[in-house]
Amino acid sequence: MLFKLEVHTPYRLFFSDQIEALTLTLGDGEITVYARHSFFTAPVVPCVLRIKDKDGAWKQAFVAEGILEVKSHNTILLTDTAEWPAEIDGERAMAAKIRARETVDSSMFKFESVTANSALRRAELRLRVKNGGN
Repeated sequence: MLFKLEVHTPYRLFFSDQIEALTLTLGDGEITVYARHSFFTAPVVPCVLRIKDKDGAWKQAFVAEGILEVKSHNTILLTDTAEWPAEIDGERAMAAKIRARETVDSSMFKFESVTANSALRRAELRLRVKNGGN
């Protein structure tokens, strides 16, 4: 059974189609949504978004923070950023990872460490998506 998924960023409609399932990470852990899932709204943390399309093939993308709303026949993800593997600049993501790791290692204040760890997580996720990993 299929249901409609829309993924919106501030700049574009990233994805809109009928799908079998989607898997992503909420604030309290990973979830997979299928058709007829119970309704809910929840915050999404940076993660690998996996979409099982109507042909049964899994696609993956990077998504940043956002909000997921699951309703009766459609699901909407509003996110700051969404990128397919081909859209991710691997060199830029690696440079961001190195910068974030250096900041984490040398930070003296908690807010620096929290911000750098967040940047490090996003860079690692982008690289994972770019390289086809889960």
